[in-house]
Amino acid sequence: MRIGFVYDLRDEYLAAGYSELEVAEFDSVSTIEEIEAAFRRLGHDVVRVGRGQALAARLVSGERFDLVFSIAEGMKGRSREAQVPALCELFGQPYAFSDPLTMAATLDKAVAKRIVRDHGIATAPFAVLTKPEDAEAVDLPFPLFVKPIAEGTGKGCSNASRVANAKELRAEAERLIAKFAQPAIAETYLPGREFTVGIVGTGDEAQVIGVAEIAVRAEASDPVYSYENKETCESTVIYALATDAESTAAAAAALASYRALDCRDAARLDFRSDAAGVPHFLEANPIAGLHPTHSDLPIIADLSGFGYDRLIAGILSSAAARYGITMTAAYAARIREVV
Repeated sequence: MRIGFVYDLRDEYLAAGYSELEVAEFDSVSTIEEIEAAFRRLGHDVVRVGRGQALAARLVSGERFDLVFSIAEGMKGRSREAQVPALCELFGQPYAFSDPLTMAATLDKAVAKRIVRDHGIATAPFAVLTKPEDAEAVDLPFPLFVKPIAEGTGKGCSNASRVANAKELRAEAERLIAKFAQPAIAETYLPGREFTVGIVGTGDEAQVIGVAEIAVRAEASDPVYSYENKETCESTVIYALATDAESTAAAAAALASYRALDCRDAARLDFRSDAAGVPHFLEANPIAGLHPTHSDLPIIADLSGFGYDRLIAGILSSAAARYGITMTAAYAARIREVV
C-alpha cells in the first residue's frame, strides 16, 4: 500500500513557541522513524505528510493514498483528535483508526464514561466541574480524583489530584480549569491495581493482545502515573504482564468498552480496580502512542510476545479489511516473514 503518514511532530511545535506541556501528546522524531521503518519492513510505501493541515493541502490538490495512517492529536478543542478522520471522510480518503464520533467521544472522559456505563461496564461515579463553584454541588464520597476532562498523557494528574474534602476539590478544580481552559472531572478514587489493555481489530474481530499492570516506583517524585512519570517511564514506572483473574476481568471489560465506543483497528484502554478488586473503566485511547519502547501499547505488545511489527501489521490489516483493500498473497507471505 501507499500510506500517507500524518502526525504532529513535537519539535516543530516547540520551535514555534509552544511549551513542553502543550505538546506533550505529540510525537518525537524517533517515534516517526520507528513507525515508518515498520511500514517499510512490511513492504509498504510511505509518504511523510506531517500535520493535518498538510494533509488537507494534499487532498485539496487531488492527491490520494491507499490509506492514511494518522497519529495526529490536533492542537485545539475537545474534538481535536477527530479533525484528521473528519477531513479524510470529507474527501473520501480511506484511513486507519476510529471515526470522528469515537475520537471526539473518547477524548471527553465524561462522555466516554457515560457510554460505557450505559453498556453495564463498571466506571467510578463522577461529576463534571465547569467552574470552581460547581464543587459545592458535588455529592460524592471523598476521596476523589480530579483531572482535566479532555487531556491525555497524564496531563494534569499528580498527587494533588487526590482530594480529601470539598475545600481541596474546589482548589484543585480551580487550578485545572485555569491551567487547561476546560472543565475538570472528579471521580470516586479507586485504590486498587492499575491496568492498561491493548486491543487490535474491529468489531467481532477485535482481540485483546495483552494486559499490563502499571506501578509507579517508590523513588519517583510523584506516586501517580502522571505526565512527568510517563515522560521518564523507563526509570519511574514498572510495567508487568498481568494474567491473573483480576487482569482477565479488566481485559474482558476493556473489550466490551472498545466495542461499546465503536473503536476501530487498535486502541489502549485504562482501568483501575476498587477496594474489592473490581476493575473500573478510566478512559480509552484510540490514538495510542506507538514508540516501540516508550509507549504503553507497544510495551504491552512486547510483554505479551505479540511484537511491534505484528502490532503495526494488525492495525493496517484491520483498516484495509474495512475498506475492502485486498492484500496480495505475496504481501501476506511478507507479513509472515516479518512477524
